[in-house]
Amino acid sequence: MPSPACIDSLWLPYTQMATAPSPLPVVRAEGVRLRLADGRELIDGISSWWTMCHGYGHPHIKQAVAAQLDTLSHVMFAGLVHEPALTLARRLAALLPGKLERVFFSESGSVAVEVALKMAVQYWRNRGEQRNKFIAFRNGYHGDTLGALSVTDPGCGFHDALAGYRMPQVFTDLPRDAATCAALDELLSNRNIAAVIVEPRVQGAGGMRFHNAETLQAIRAACDAQGVLMIADEIMTGFGRTGTLFASPPEAVPDIICLSKALTGGTLPLAATVAADHVFAAFCSERAEDAFMHGPTFMANPLACAAANASLDLFESEPRLQQVAAIETQLKRELEPCLALPGVVDVRVMGAIGVVQLDRPVAANLRPAFAERGVWVRPFGDIVYLAPPFVIDDADLTSLTTAVCEVVAESASQAPCPISTP
Repeated sequence: MPSPACIDSLWLPYTQMATAPSPLPVVRAEGVRLRLADGRELIDGISSWWTMCHGYGHPHIKQAVAAQLDTLSHVMFAGLVHEPALTLARRLAALLPGKLERVFFSESGSVAVEVALKMAVQYWRNRGEQRNKFIAFRNGYHGDTLGALSVTDPGCGFHDALAGYRMPQVFTDLPRDAATCAALDELLSNRNIAAVIVEPRVQGAGGMRFHNAETLQAIRAACDAQGVLMIADEIMTGFGRTGTLFASPPEAVPDIICLSKALTGGTLPLAATVAADHVFAAFCSERAEDAFMHGPTFMANPLACAAANASLDLFESEPRLQQVAAIETQLKRELEPCLALPGVVDVRVMGAIGVVQLDRPVAANLRPAFAERGVWVRPFGDIVYLAPPFVIDDADLTSLTTAVCEVVAESASQAPCPISTP
């Protein structure tokens, strides 16, 4: 018999509609809580796919969007410009490391990556070279559109049905030792490589896998040695999630960086691909064909830019990075007991990300148990993870970590493990 998910007009993401249970109807969200149509409330443990860094309905962002709606809700961004976009571009350029100063807006993270890939290929063409291949890393994930999925590790399994449509790229291991550094150097010696793309510090949808700043420095050094561009995909890591405003360290500033998700505090869709001055310079000439020919319809939407500016205000006026540091400490303490559970192979924490890795890919089967405990946690693959809003208080975070420990314990037919409270 068809699942109730098939009865509606919707087509849900990452969902087998023939067998999936009905999605939970949300009627309101405030702070860190989702209110369901039946009156239940769930503590959001993943910030609506890592976007809601300030929580839901922050009054400062709401006021900024409402004020912008009264004056200019949208206008095309070709031949016209508006103050919210100008202000946001200048603020991003001032906050980003290095000389990342030219901001190209779009509407989603996948498109931001597409823009970065196109920029890299055309950068070389404008300089008289034909380079159209990219080096990406195993367990990396960069989005669902065709170019972005082409630099996503095929082993992640997200797009097996489209295997024949990928643009073939080069995959290798992150450079963590002499052997993997040498392998990257050898691949970069191929004169067909336009850029290397990496998720700084955390490979998100590929399994919440962490690496250190030295790995990024090794990538930067290898790119410099061969004169290849470096693209940082900070769709997930940007705006505080790893403990610093951006995950790219000053010693490994990319040539192009991609931002989205928490850019607007999760309020409205917006993305930015920011290029260094030397990349931008390759597009400036007397030749019309050297221009960058890309233009999303809702590029630099004024409402979204207003939300993003308000979100940046909050990073300046409220203690977000201190809150992330406190979340990190609490996650380490309260998830550590999971290491003693059968079937758990790793527990790791970075910033406001906590991960319990299992020895088998069963996490999706655990999702209903979390809702029963009053929390919204969406495990995938072999991991159960938390990425809560930065404004979460100690008690609500303990509710999340307790649920993780209990559900993982029950999945291994064990009694729930104790968790100390702060």
